[in-house]
Amino acid sequence: MDCVQHIDSAKVNEGDKKDVELQNQRDKFIEGQRLLILTDEQPWKPWKRSRSWVKDFLVRVRCVMGSLMGMEWYCFAALGILTAFLSFLMDLSVAKLLRAHQWLYSQLEGHCLLQFLCWTLYPVSLSALSTSFSQSICPFSAGSGVPEVRTILSGVDMPHYLSLTNLFAKYVGLICTLAAGSTVFLGKVGPFVHLSTMVGAYLNQLCTVLRGVKEERTEGAMLVVAAAVGVASCFGAPISGVLFSVEVMSSHFALKDYCPCFFAAACGALTFHLLSMWSGEQETLRALFQTSFSEDLPFYPLEILVFAILGLLCGAVSCVYLFCHRWILLFIKTNKILIKVLSTEKALYSAMVVFLLASVTFPLSAGQYMASKLTIKQLLSSLLDSRQWTSQSHNASVVLQPNLCPWSEWIPSGNPYLTLGFFLFMKLWMLVLACTLPLPAGYFMPVFIYGAAIGRLFGEGLAFVSLNGVYLGQDRNPINPGGYALAGAAAFSGAVTHTLSPALLALELTGQSTHAAPILLATLVANALARSGQRPSFYDALSISKKLPHLPSLLKVCPRLFSVPIGKVLDPGGPVLERTAGPTEIQQVLNTCSQTQIPVVDTLDSRILLGSINRSDLQTFLCHNHNKVLKKQLVDMCSIRPVSVQLSPDTTVQEAHGVLSVLCGESLFVTERGRLSGVVTWPEVTSASRHAPTHAHTHIDITTPTTSLDSYTLYETYSTKVWTYLLIQGFFFILLFSTL
Repeated sequence: MDCVQHIDSAKVNEGDKKDVELQNQRDKFIEGQRLLILTDEQPWKPWKRSRSWVKDFLVRVRCVMGSLMGMEWYCFAALGILTAFLSFLMDLSVAKLLRAHQWLYSQLEGHCLLQFLCWTLYPVSLSALSTSFSQSICPFSAGSGVPEVRTILSGVDMPHYLSLTNLFAKYVGLICTLAAGSTVFLGKVGPFVHLSTMVGAYLNQLCTVLRGVKEERTEGAMLVVAAAVGVASCFGAPISGVLFSVEVMSSHFALKDYCPCFFAAACGALTFHLLSMWSGEQETLRALFQTSFSEDLPFYPLEILVFAILGLLCGAVSCVYLFCHRWILLFIKTNKILIKVLSTEKALYSAMVVFLLASVTFPLSAGQYMASKLTIKQLLSSLLDSRQWTSQSHNASVVLQPNLCPWSEWIPSGNPYLTLGFFLFMKLWMLVLACTLPLPAGYFMPVFIYGAAIGRLFGEGLAFVSLNGVYLGQDRNPINPGGYALAGAAAFSGAVTHTLSPALLALELTGQSTHAAPILLATLVANALARSGQRPSFYDALSISKKLPHLPSLLKVCPRLFSVPIGKVLDPGGPVLERTAGPTEIQQVLNTCSQTQIPVVDTLDSRILLGSINRSDLQTFLCHNHNKVLKKQLVDMCSIRPVSVQLSPDTTVQEAHGVLSVLCGESLFVTERGRLSGVVTWPEVTSASRHAPTHAHTHIDITTPTTSLDSYTLYETYSTKVWTYLLIQGFFFILLFSTL
């Protein structure tokens, strides 16, 4: 019995000892933490001397770099270099994947069925992979990205479109899309502009950390610069990249952004050319698409009128293309079957569409009349060839080798008119259909090539009509179809996007300044025809279809919004604080709104605007008054900022948009004789434009993009557009059969 009691007492003593040890450890830990707090000492870290030396060295480097120029200029240079490096890696990866497809197709020669499966399943797999990967990682990565970037630059906060996951998903998805080749017929300009803005957003955060001071409006400037760098890094064309940023991306371009744009674009273009030269693609720094146009007499003076006619033709075809594009956007938004498929099985939809496109372009069937074996780059370089294909095909001494002469793919039967006409007829609906694919893709380069094909057909027809060329004195000046192809590319792409930057891009891509005047004339004429009737551009239609709060797009759709006063559509309700507000009222306002600037009035009855206060100041006010008996008022602890710019209720929607764009602000206050009438923000301006009254009892209902497309984007009736389409196609076939 005594033994049992002794064992029990021993167990109790051991348990007490463990409890005492645990308590001692807790006491030591708490005492150590208290000493750390009292002595302000940091926990031990290894290599203290080395870390201190590296830290001092980095501080000195930052001081030296800051003394030479501002830290933002280093970020601009880094933006251009990084974007060009990403562009080069993408081109290198796409080239290897395309080469693998061509090798596999050539190895199956003699097996028609296997070649068909290789030709179709390869792009189908890549397109399905691009769709599934981008949609699973980040659904915001699909599409061009240009409409979203334009909306962000207008002042709307869309952080998901600038995230790191979006950057990764869009980059990998775009590589797969481009590797599908000319079968899908999509480019990389738009998505790469989006990628460049994502890189710019992160570099802006890095620049803010290096400076140590957060400055307002720096992110907007960095994104504007990034848009220019995106185009410059794709083609090595810095000047047209800046012009693209001015025309497409920004409704109001600040002059202070000119130098950063040109500096970053030049860094990107130079890096792109250097990487291409070091990789062996180029022997020296030169234009991306080399041409051999005559510099002695590139065109006859009377040909200026012919270039103007080409501009009219490109403008008319662009109207048909934009109509088809708006119709397909409306169709996929209203068709119940497509809505269900695109909401659940996006990869399946991409695979089905790409299989259809690949089947049509199979080289052993209809694809041989569309030069389907050529890549996107080979298509453009062959269309810009200065030789007349008709004379070359009829010359028996000329041995055509497809590997050395890509333009020979356009004359499989010795008649380039049949191939060019069939290419234009088929690629019109194929390109429109490809625009519905839910994957990262660009739409500018296919449009540019389509315009080059229009100009090439026009030039070849003109060369056939004037067999002996144009005589200037005793000398004969042959027609240069490549010059018309270059002018057609600039005119058609400029008409589709409602810009003039493609004219300059065409000159920078080829290094040809001899055709500057006719190219600019053709682009201006095509733009004039495409802009008539207030038709929205390609990117405007995408903004409306995606329900993006981009007011310039809605103003093009509904011109009557220019004269609508903001007071008629302004919601008078909204968060307002009195100058004597307490913690309860402030907490209620913070819970009910997300605005960064809260208006402060004298009293809720008088609503005399005193100024505004930051949301962060209100949160600080609540922290200081937490759990205190003496409750202070707003005016006692917070500084009220005066409002320098105020709008009148008679200000139009367009004027309100202009003021918001110039000030780069998020909100403006509307007052009448000093009394607060409401607050205008970007979403509210867009919402106001969707419900803007044109008369006393009439409202423009643009509640959804589908309604706006149906009411204002189509403009003319179906019969008018169908007749226009038939007339243009009739012109092509008349020109085709007249030359047979």
